[in-house]
Amino acid sequence: MDAKVRQHLDTFLGSKGLRRTKPREVIIEAAFATTEHFTAEELLDMARKIDRTVSRATVYRTLSLLVESGLLREIDLGRDQTYYDPNFLEKPQHNHLICTDCDKVVEFEDDNIAVLEDCITRRLGFKPSMKSIRIEASCEELARKGVCASRKCASRQPV
Repeated sequence: MDAKVRQHLDTFLGSKGLRRTKPREVIIEAAFATTEHFTAEELLDMARKIDRTVSRATVYRTLSLLVESGLLREIDLGRDQTYYDPNFLEKPQHNHLICTDCDKVVEFEDDNIAVLEDCITRRLGFKPSMKSIRIEASCEELARKGVCASRKCASRQPV
């Protein structure tokens, strides 16, 4: 785990009067061992690969702490479940492009979007506390090849 993440977490847990426990450490290790977005159930699976005794309840409680601390962000990828993004510390202004065919998620940053967001919020008299853009589209790879490498899905053309 990155030293910056560890320091931030130690400070946060101390402010809450909480201590590091082995299950909590395993869950945190699993959460920050990936740059991929994950659900609570996927995190449970990842944590149980490290220590099979990790409980579902501890995963949910730890996720709440990580979100509250600002180390993870809950995001909506349009799939009717909550996903967690471990990449906001390194790239706080990133957005998401989601393929509607294969579910591939691509993170992107763009200075022009940041300027536009700033102009819009100022013009309308808002001071944003968080910004996020989610673009849903069909990936060109699926259209071009009929198969997408991220999910190995076949194109949805009638037979």
